Amino acid sequence: MRDSEGLIPVGKIIGTHGIKGQLKVYSYSGNFESMSAARSVVLKSADGTLREFTLTSFNANSGKFIIGLQDFDDIDQAKPLVGNELCLKRSLLPELTDDEYYWSDLIGLQVLTDDGTLLGTIADIFETGSSDIYVVRGTSREYLIPAIGDVIQRVDLVSGRVIITPLDGLLDL
Repeated sequence: MRDSEGLIPVGKIIGTHGIKGQLKVYSYSGNFESMSAARSVVLKSADGTLREFTLTSFNANSGKFIIGLQDFDDIDQAKPLVGNELCLKRSLLPELTDDEYYWSDLIGLQVLTDDGTLLGTIADIFETGSSDIYVVRGTSREYLIPAIGDVIQRVDLVSGRVIITPLDGLLDL
């Protein structure tokens, strides 16, 4: 596999689990449904090498995922994969509704207020119990923007922009 086109990064292998070649994965989004439906995964190494593997097992464990890969049945086989990014093929992921986006599509988008003030770009996203939070890095500061309907007015992937209406005091935090 040579091309990362059409791949969605969903997590990172942070360690081995047990002695039978299973891997512990930190999930970027905690999306159990997408991961559990996958039949294969693509691992991206630090040098950008892509390798596809058949997924043989998938379980949630203490906020992390534990996966098994075909032909990996020993901890020594699994150790070299630690540090690889775990990706899924976009074509195999569930269809999104009109107001849903993959995190990888949002990272790097510019965030502007509805009056045209540029706040910065989305540098990271994290999940809370009630909504996702966009970490927006500007030139002089960082903003935490809740991804809720009252704040997010428009996401335009084509122009690379997110337009928000800040709640009172949101930009003062």
